[in-house]
Amino acid sequence: MEIKNFKKAAGRIKQAVKKKERIILYGDSDLDGVASVIILKETIKNLGGEVDAVYFPDRESEGYGLNKSALKVLKPKAPALLITLDLGISNIKEVLLANKLGFEVMIIDHHQPLEEIPQASIIVNPKQPGDKYPFKEFANAGLVYKFAQLLLGKKMSASLNNDFLELTALATISDMMIETDENEVFIEKGLKILRYTFRPALRILWDISSINSVSDRQIAQNMIGVLNAGKTVDHLNEAYSFLISCSLEEAKEQAEELRAKNWEKKLRIKEITAEVEEAIVESKEPIVFEGGSDWHLILIGSVASRICDRYEKPTFIFKKGEKESPGTVRMPKGINAVEAMASCKHLLKTFGGHPPAAGFRVKNENIAAFKEGLIEYFKNL
Repeated sequence: MEIKNFKKAAGRIKQAVKKKERIILYGDSDLDGVASVIILKETIKNLGGEVDAVYFPDRESEGYGLNKSALKVLKPKAPALLITLDLGISNIKEVLLANKLGFEVMIIDHHQPLEEIPQASIIVNPKQPGDKYPFKEFANAGLVYKFAQLLLGKKMSASLNNDFLELTALATISDMMIETDENEVFIEKGLKILRYTFRPALRILWDISSINSVSDRQIAQNMIGVLNAGKTVDHLNEAYSFLISCSLEEAKEQAEELRAKNWEKKLRIKEITAEVEEAIVESKEPIVFEGGSDWHLILIGSVASRICDRYEKPTFIFKKGEKESPGTVRMPKGINAVEAMASCKHLLKTFGGHPPAAGFRVKNENIAAFKEGLIEYFKNL
């Protein structure tokens, strides 16, 4: 059994390569999105094609997903095949806009679809209606890795397969996907070969992260922390630039910069976590719902995870903006974040993600009502 639209998507990319059509890869700015972009970009290269542009949205200024600002930047490149990776399944209006601008949109995403599906040319998502593939919980990189195997077939060398598998293992762990079925295989095999990696950036990171580490898993976690410290600058993610480094010397310099940023990131996460805990110390509400104007969006996911784990409550942490506030959500086991937010969807600009981890954007005038709606939902759950 095959994932729905796998063959259709593979055929479309091969057609684009053959006709030398413009191809744009648009990926999320976390490690899963970065790994997905690298795997597909290098797959297209091995097919004899070229990727015209790679774009990562800046979550601080553009928010999550496909957005109007990004499409405005990319507009001069239309017509083109625009492939979204690790995002897109909840971008109904943005995909319509992309269509109007002359893009053909292909979505490769692993997040839970909402009630409405975007009007993209092709959608690859094992959670979409009509997909009968038995395993649904891939990281997006896992999905793209399987797609690369289909695209390349016998052209997939053992070394290239291992290279993609290393990235897939790191992305699957980083995105906290369930470690069963195919994910378990990706992680087990990927970590075994990671110590022998030929990718300069991972070689440098492995050597640095091995110091004082007691297991391959701990080394991988240390590597993930550094990779996730990368910011998005001029529509390119620093982890992406680091991972495609061609020399050990270049990679070593970038690794030191990312390690310094990771240290700063850890300190700031501790500070924000302490602020949240101080605010909720005597709270008897069924949820944690806190925001701050000086909390960086790239940090609050880690804060939400810590708070959710410690207090075992649905946790909503947001960065208070001037007119709108983007936020992140973490849920105790067995509670669906997307369904919870769907109960208040009339108050939200956007929302989506996974049952245990998701995100949202809300107008400031609706923040109080959103909180009350969530409290009511969880009281009745």
